[in-house]
Amino acid sequence: MHLDDLLTDDAVLAELGHRIERLRLSRNISQAELARQAGVSRATIVRVENGKSVQMSTTVKLWRALDLLAAIDAALPERIESPIAALEREHLRRRHERQRATGRRPAGQRPADPATPLPVSGDTSRPFTWGDER
Repeated sequence: MHLDDLLTDDAVLAELGHRIERLRLSRNISQAELARQAGVSRATIVRVENGKSVQMSTTVKLWRALDLLAAIDAALPERIESPIAALEREHLRRRHERQRATGRRPAGQRPADPATPLPVSGDTSRPFTWGDER
């Protein structure tokens, strides 16, 4: 049964109480032992398992005693990033990535002096054209 299928708060509390009871029993923990580990009274454990309302601090104590805080952390993350913010962050990351390589030079070879003309290759007997002249 999914919690969002339940129509009333009382129904949700009853289902959560049953789930806590099943978890406690699957771990072979008595109500008295869970109460001791959580720092609450046994009557509080009975109240929770019967689907009655308890204080939020009591709920946190129970989650901690049952090692459920990580699951709560996953269900209610500290920060929820919007899809737009994720795209902007990815765009910035890609913008700072290298776009081309400088190429490797053989050991001992220095970069060319910018004032030195580049060597010419190919046929130099005809003047250069861009290719769009008619």
